Amino acid sequence: MNEAQLQEIILKTITELVGKEGKESPSPAPGPKVDPGEVPDLSTVDYRKIVDVPNPANEEEYRLLRAQTVARLGVWRAGPRYRTNTFLRFRADHAVAMDAVFTDVPEALLEEMGLFSVQTLCDSKDTYLTRPDLGRRLSDETVAELRKRCVLNPDVQIVVSDGLSSTSVSANIRDVLPAILQGLKSSGVTVGTPFFIKYGRVGAMDAVTEALGAKVTVILLGERPGLATGESMSAYMTYGGYVGIPEANRTVVSNIHRGGTTPTEAGAFIAELCLRMLREKASGLDLKV
Repeated sequence: MNEAQLQEIILKTITELVGKEGKESPSPAPGPKVDPGEVPDLSTVDYRKIVDVPNPANEEEYRLLRAQTVARLGVWRAGPRYRTNTFLRFRADHAVAMDAVFTDVPEALLEEMGLFSVQTLCDSKDTYLTRPDLGRRLSDETVAELRKRCVLNPDVQIVVSDGLSSTSVSANIRDVLPAILQGLKSSGVTVGTPFFIKYGRVGAMDAVTEALGAKVTVILLGERPGLATGESMSAYMTYGGYVGIPEANRTVVSNIHRGGTTPTEAGAFIAELCLRMLREKASGLDLKV
């Protein structure tokens, strides 16, 4: 089999997959025209509607199960191997995860949200991935800039960072950040100046706490992407944080994305947790929730 024949088989498989989401599923809306030599975008396919198992014993129950999760259920096989569409879906999801890690948060988005940007001691994405310690630290110049541009000694300081998924920031920040700010300001607490940290790890929040004197610090961070979504964000929160604080003293709200805890709902919950931390003067395992 030559390369042209192989390409024809792959293109035919994907075209059938995109155009048919199970025999009982409604036909998808017509998408953009695809060049004959271009492979359709598998990331747009809702695999929860696809039944790859031939002649399932209870198709109705199986469809209900598939509709509840993006996990790879019933991928079936061709002999001992994955089927072509399963393999190509894996490659497509892997590409989405790679993009989430290696792309940058658009400057236009940061301007839209009113977030100025600083950077950890990492000078590139490669450094960020290979030197986690540098992603937790800020330079003296950055600390001085934060003290100049931010409210000092706030009750709550919110920080946004790309982490391991810039895609998650782009997907969630427009909803989650306003929800947090609204919940906090309506309660009368002092809210610091939100800003963005490029190449930030979770521990960067501790350097921010020490620099600005915040009681509660929240960092909204892009999480390591998996093969189900590259948009997952988490909120790490501390009361009285400091550099070297035990991880057990952090409170975490995770799985924030449109397929998990929705950004607006998560924002309201994060604001509520901040207020509880201020009342109880605790976070992590010391906070009774």
